[in-house]
Amino acid sequence: MIDDRMNDFLNYLIIDKNYSENTKLSYFEELKKFNTFLNKINKNSINVKKEDINNYFSQLYDESLESKSISHSVSTLKSFYKYLTINKIINSNPLDSIKLPKIKKTIPKSLSMEEVDILLNIEVNDKYSSRNKAMLELMYATGLRVSELVNLKLQDIDLNNCLIRIIGKGNKERIIPVGDYALEATKLYLNLYRDSFLKGKVNDYVFVTSQNKPMTRQQFFKIIKKLALELNIKTDFSPHTLRHSFATHLLDNGADLRSIQEFLGHTSISTTQVYTYVSKEKIREKYNESHPHA
Repeated sequence: MIDDRMNDFLNYLIIDKNYSENTKLSYFEELKKFNTFLNKINKNSINVKKEDINNYFSQLYDESLESKSISHSVSTLKSFYKYLTINKIINSNPLDSIKLPKIKKTIPKSLSMEEVDILLNIEVNDKYSSRNKAMLELMYATGLRVSELVNLKLQDIDLNNCLIRIIGKGNKERIIPVGDYALEATKLYLNLYRDSFLKGKVNDYVFVTSQNKPMTRQQFFKIIKKLALELNIKTDFSPHTLRHSFATHLLDNGADLRSIQEFLGHTSISTTQVYTYVSKEKIREKYNESHPHA
């Protein structure tokens, strides 16, 4: 599916760079796609030329892929060929002069505060409802990525000081405060219901399934889609929407961008600035709704 050099590169990402399995998988998918292209033109990753690279990216554009997807392809191949160059497997990087395509900034979708209230208004009457409420409250209270939520371990939660410790993208640590609602829901789940999932066995993960396995992103997605349907929430949303809602509602209520950047674990403030557009859109919406001559 991929050649030996690509496989060595992926192992390097895990062992030397300490990348996550999810990141490795995304790189693998890109390299597999590129390797398929190379096979079609009877070339391998070493003897590829700049014109071959250009032809490959032209093919991606012809497939009408979004600029974000193409940018990820370019970034993956740049890293791969930089690795080959550093290790003297090739003499020059065929992607040196190729630039990443400009990614159009899209305004992230978020739920309204009323919709969040409806979503979080879960009546706790068993271990499942307690776990689901704790997950949703914690995600909305902290702005966690869904991968960070499902990978949360018991030692990462400090209930006494109302804090959680997250190891995010790039293996960067951040400490996030937890609000009263999320704290109460999490304590209830941990103290009264979590043990019933474990069936007498040990598990370090905070959120587990009835098979005593860590909750997965896919399972969490199914849970919130089912809840949205039951609660008649019309806005189409995903787990990431809760993260967007966290940031948008903080900004709407006066939080500064730097603090939001720290909470979200963004490396660059420019990534966080997209939420200012959300607020501007809402101001415009309110103006159009309220002003008689709008």
